[in-house]
Amino acid sequence: SLGRVYYFNHLTNASQWERPSGVGSTPGRVRCSHLLVKHNQSRRPSSWRQERITRSKEEALELINGEFWGESGGFWEILGIFWEFWEFLGHFGRVWQMQKPFEDASFALRAGEMSGPVFTDSGIHIILRTE
Repeated sequence: SLGRVYYFNHLTNASQWERPSGVGSTPGRVRCSHLLVKHNQSRRPSSWRQERITRSKEEALELINGEFWGESGGFWEILGIFWEFWEFLGHFGRVWQMQKPFEDASFALRAGEMSGPVFTDSGIHIILRTE
């Protein structure tokens, strides 16, 4: 080992010694992370924490509005509080990979921006666009 830093692109498997230029985005595609709060009307009202989710859609929204937009800090600080699901998503485009409200909200954000509550058949999401 020469003790030097090199850069690796996990999408192309290319490595290089020079720091990459540009923002590294893929045209027509975004990359996001999201939190999901499920409710009793969700497509699958269960999670690793709770076999059967009984909270209403309104209660789920109250949790998001109270925890997320209340005194807690931000996206990464509250993951362990009560969220049923968190996921880092790879690049995705507008080809029916995601439910339409999720896709529309993701593409409306700029890198580094966070959405308000986004309603899908899966539950209520908070989306952080990372790229």
